[in-house]
This record gives sequence, structure tokens and C-alpha cells, in this order.
Amino acid sequence: MRRTVSTPFSPSFWRSPLRGPWFTSVLGVVLLGGITLLFLTGLVSYAAYNPDLDPVNDQTPDKGILGFYLFSWPTDPHWLYRLNQGVHVTLGITLIPVLSAKLWSVVPRLFTLPPVRSLAHAAERLSLLLLVGGVLFEFVTGVLNVQLDYVFPGSFYTLHFYGAWVFFAAFVAHVVLKLPQALRNLRQLREEKDDLVAPEPDEPTVSRRGALWFVGGGSLLLFATTVGQSFDGALRRTALLAPRGTAPGSGPNGFQINKTAAYAGIRTAETGEEAWRLVVTGRTGAVRLTRAELLRLPLHSSSLPIACVEGWSTSDQWWRGVRLRDLAALVGHDDPPDVFVESLQRRGAFRRAALRANQVADERSLLALTVNGEDLSPDHGYPARVIVPAAPGVLNTKWVARMTFGEL
Repeated sequence: MRRTVSTPFSPSFWRSPLRGPWFTSVLGVVLLGGITLLFLTGLVSYAAYNPDLDPVNDQTPDKGILGFYLFSWPTDPHWLYRLNQGVHVTLGITLIPVLSAKLWSVVPRLFTLPPVRSLAHAAERLSLLLLVGGVLFEFVTGVLNVQLDYVFPGSFYTLHFYGAWVFFAAFVAHVVLKLPQALRNLRQLREEKDDLVAPEPDEPTVSRRGALWFVGGGSLLLFATTVGQSFDGALRRTALLAPRGTAPGSGPNGFQINKTAAYAGIRTAETGEEAWRLVVTGRTGAVRLTRAELLRLPLHSSSLPIACVEGWSTSDQWWRGVRLRDLAALVGHDDPPDVFVESLQRRGAFRRAALRANQVADERSLLALTVNGEDLSPDHGYPARVIVPAAPGVLNTKWVARMTFGEL
């Protein structure tokens, strides 16, 4: 006997025996914890990029009250940003199978008729539209950013920041409406019939618990092929699905980078001993320093990692150079102020960046001239670069040309 052809708007179209309130509730509870942690680590990451230096480092103009939580980003522990961004990116990728299964489990509700039954139902449908659209937007742009694939228009920081707030507002509203029901579904021994349960289900090929194991296995696989980007050695080679940075050869400078000197438009003619000068400006005026003169100043060492927004990081590298606070003192600042750093870089974001006074004052914050006992390579910022504990990689400006100390 042939079945009547149905459309997605007909309940008989959806025939999977896996769909049901218990299955959906389990996935929802997992996402409740995971997405909340994603949102919080995302906000922390944004605070690290813009440590209350609006509008100097700000990538999201007109954010208004949404920047209420920005603060002077700390320098301790020195691995703080490395941990935060590693968790943010790895967790986001790990949750993709859970999110996909959750959306699959509730897709029949997108086709229910009539689309609006009451004012309250209309509000719920609107929140679902913002929820589904927001979560897809955040995950897609996040994955594209991790892969350095900027096919979307505009700045990633602006889009991801505003998208996160829109999505999380809808997420909170959805949790308030659905969490009590989800908890009831998890406690019940027998599943209640609702609109997610197929009225004419096909024969099952796997149990719902088996399907959850399948989803969990997918998440575990993504975790195993992503988490290595935040480590060194053999584990780094397991990060098959996430960028690990580009390792420019071997030796003391053979650790990860994002931007090469060629990409940034850095010419050897302008970084040579005869051409390059560091201009340091402050309360008492400006001084121009050659690299040789910098090397004759008191030099200090710091053991610090590089950690990038894409989630990858290096182990601690041994940097040596002039303390930022000593450079500030050269131009009349006994108490280290903020600093505005400008690079020779000609294209790309963060050619100019600022650091807060607490970052300048930290004794580990350097204008680095060497790394691991060798001069910086061109790709690592020769002739000089900034290195600051716990700061995102892009704020550790390479190919530094000018530093302006003062309140920003």
C-alpha cells in the first residue's frame, strides 16, 4: 500500500523514531552548560583585545552599554589568554555535533501550522528565529575565523560581538521558557507524546541512547583533533581540523606565527641597521633609537607564550629585550602610563594597538630584540616586537616603529 505523499508541513512527513522530548532535552541540557561557557569566554576574549581602551583598540564602534564589562586586562597569570581562548575555540568546535543533533531533533517545529496561534506563541516563535539564526551565525563565523577564512562582509570582531549578544538574549529567553519542561522530561521514566514524536514512525535502526553515543563520539573526535593546537610536541600534530599557526622553519625562531613579514609588506630595506629607528615619544619629547642603542640599554628576559584568537598558542619562549617601563622612563614617565604602539606593517588589522598602564608596568613586558638566544627572525618581528604577559597575540605588535607613552 503506497503512502500518501506529504510535505514538511504535515506531521506524517517526519518519521524518525529518535525524535522526542527526552532526546531533545538531553541535548538541550548539554548545550545549556556549553553555550553559557562559550559566551563567557567570548566576552573575556573581547575584554583582552580591548582592555578598556575605547576607542583605541575597539573593533565594535557604537556598542554603547554592551561594553559595560571592559576592564584593565591583567597580566597574571601569564597563560590566562592562552587558557581562555583555547577553551573557547576547542569547546565551540566540540559542540558542533551536539548543536547539529539538537537542531535536527526540533526541526519539525519550524514547519508547524498555523505558524502563529496567539500573541504568546508569536513571541516564542520570534525568540526561536533569533535563537536558531543566532546560533548558526555565531558558530559559522567562529569556525570561519578559526580557519582564517574571512568570506563574510565587515569585521569579524564587530559581527561576532553583536551576534553573540543577540543570540544569547534569545538563548536566555528560551532557557527560561523551556528548562522546567526539559528537567521534567529527563526525570520521567516514560516519555510523553508531544509534537516531536512521529505519529507514524519508521522502524528504529538505533536506540535514542545509541544516537546520543554517536553524537558524543562525534564531539570527542572533534575535541581530539582540535585541542592539540594549544599544546606543543606530538599533541600539536593531532590538531588536524584546527590551525596550529605556521611554523617558519626550525631553530630558535621555529615556533608558530600567523602573519609573515611578506604578508605584512615588510621590506628588508626598512628594517636594516642603517634605516630602522624606533621613535619613542612621551612627556619630555621624543627620542630615536637604533637597534644597536637598544641593545646597549639594560636588557631583561621573560618566558612567555604567544596565544592567538584562533585558539592556537605556543609554549613559553625565552624573550630578551628592553622593558616597556624603562622605555617610558626615557621620555619622562617614572610611573608607566598607557602606550600606543605602531608597526611598519602596511596592511591587515592591528597595525596599531594600545596597552594599558598595568601592562606597561609589568616587569615581564618587553620590547623584545631576541628570542631563545637568537635575533628575532623577520617573521617574528625583527628588528623589535612587543611581548606582554597574558595579552592576545595581535597586541604583541611586531616590526615596531613608534611607541607613544601617555594617557589614552
